[in-house]
Amino acid sequence: MIEVKNLTKSFKVAKRNSGVAAAVKSLFKPEFTRVEALKDISFNIDEGEIVGYIGPNGAGKSTTIKIISGILVPDSGQCSILGNTPWKNRVAHVKNIGVVFGQRSQLWWDVPVIDSYNLLKDIYKIPQITFKDNLELLTSTLDLSTLLNTPVRQLSLGQRMRCEIGASLLHNPKILFLDEPTIGLDAVSKLAVRNFVKTINKEKKVTVILTTHDMSDIEALAERIILIGKGEKLLDGSLTELKNRFSTHKTLTVDFAESTEDINIEGTTILSRSKENLSLSVDLEKIKVSEVIGMLSNKLDILDVSVDSRPIEEIIVELYKEYEI
Repeated sequence: MIEVKNLTKSFKVAKRNSGVAAAVKSLFKPEFTRVEALKDISFNIDEGEIVGYIGPNGAGKSTTIKIISGILVPDSGQCSILGNTPWKNRVAHVKNIGVVFGQRSQLWWDVPVIDSYNLLKDIYKIPQITFKDNLELLTSTLDLSTLLNTPVRQLSLGQRMRCEIGASLLHNPKILFLDEPTIGLDAVSKLAVRNFVKTINKEKKVTVILTTHDMSDIEALAERIILIGKGEKLLDGSLTELKNRFSTHKTLTVDFAESTEDINIEGTTILSRSKENLSLSVDLEKIKVSEVIGMLSNKLDILDVSVDSRPIEEIIVELYKEYEI
């Protein structure tokens, strides 16, 4: 569905020191530096996939999204999305995609949300029956019924983002680009957005590319991740493979009847200990969690056990360190 091959994009950035003299000099003899935003990026995405496109600030994530959505033209490289080149076949291309930028709005600021939706209906030439059906679906699943007649400027951030996602899906796109869709949202709004993305992916086979710094969004939605750093693709694989690669430890927490017995199990490290609770870090390369639980049950009267994997945020940070980004 999406084929990206050898995309390269650079920007010319003005360089200027502070002070009046520097300002005058830059006026007559400006200096520029060239920033390589993307360097030979290639990947393929199939229909129905949810892909997490991740990387630190300035890695080139938003630049990629803008190129494959047709907003920017690359310096070189190829991109084919459902047979269209985004920056050459823009009219045909935008009929198949929906785009949500968390820090940008496609809604008119001073008019009710429904007016913006009606404008988008005319822009995309959406048939009245299709528009009505889609509006009913989006209103019920994103809980927009009380928001449609409210001016956009009077909406909270979470309410506006739900309306933005609704706006991007009115024309039945086959592909949805989400750039920081949950930025600044509260927990309830985040869950609503995540559940909706899962629903449209499962029921309508909408392909989703998700760009975010919120790793909990990636963990909840994406089955595959593409890591980009300093404009280069560094990793492309499943989230499960990534977890297995870096999750060499698990945290085992045990509640038990009061005991002061010494606990010393090879391959584990005690993180905390009280008379009724014990927390251990288990090195999976040396010992299995089940073996540790068996040894503890021989020494303690266990009441409750919980096993926690390494947080996804820590795994991503370690990944960044490995690639020095």
